Amino acid sequence: MQNIDPVYFSLPVTVLVLMVGLVVYWRRSRVFSRGAMLYSLVAYAGAIALKYAVQLPTINAFEASTGGSLVALGVYYGAQTAAFEVGGAYVVARLAVSRSRLKAEDAEGFGLGLAFWENAALLAVPMLLEYSLYYVVLSSPNSLAAQVLYPVLAKQSPGLFLSPAAALPLVGYSILERVSSLVSHFTWGFLCLFAAVLNRKRLFFIALPLGFVIDFLVPFAGAIGLGVFELTIFAISIAALAGALSLVRRSALPGGAGTVSHSPSSNT
Repeated sequence: MQNIDPVYFSLPVTVLVLMVGLVVYWRRSRVFSRGAMLYSLVAYAGAIALKYAVQLPTINAFEASTGGSLVALGVYYGAQTAAFEVGGAYVVARLAVSRSRLKAEDAEGFGLGLAFWENAALLAVPMLLEYSLYYVVLSSPNSLAAQVLYPVLAKQSPGLFLSPAAALPLVGYSILERVSSLVSHFTWGFLCLFAAVLNRKRLFFIALPLGFVIDFLVPFAGAIGLGVFELTIFAISIAALAGALSLVRRSALPGGAGTVSHSPSSNT
């Protein structure tokens, strides 16, 4: 009976080290307040809850009614990400700013918080625990648990039993995907908080397409190839971040990103 190779642990471990390292760095060297962490959790948890509420009762019927169309499925996922994740981030940011809980200086921390909850809390930690369980169970191939688990994994997740040479490229692409997710969440969180602080909704409306495009492309990964897909998502994320930084600089006073020309309640 084959066990999963330890190379698979490099994905969740790398993501955790990256996310925790960035949080520590922002706490020590930049600005990452408790408020940014808390309100980013509220925004992210609310978005995921809404996604589950929509998808669980509708996904099967939607796929059946659209004949498995990749375009339709892309719109289905992209619209939810734009509405719930980006839209939710803006609603929470407005609430926090109106109560003076977050300021312009928290924009980076708010975006990083969204990325942390997505990549570290929702994905990396559960994945690390899951892989650890698989490894421990399959390390005793004669046990009843191993006899039950192995056929299930071999059928549902055969990629876990690839050789290290075959698995490494997949792990690498998965890490790149998490980096793209980090950059994307950071970008729309950054834009949404500045949109709330500056009371410039156009920054929010600029963030919306990023959320849509990122998840619109997900169903096409198999059609265009994993490598092309991941590199495309990464390029879009980096371009969006560069554009967001430029837009915010032009929207704020020359004094810096923390100095704004309007109060939350002023007109644009």
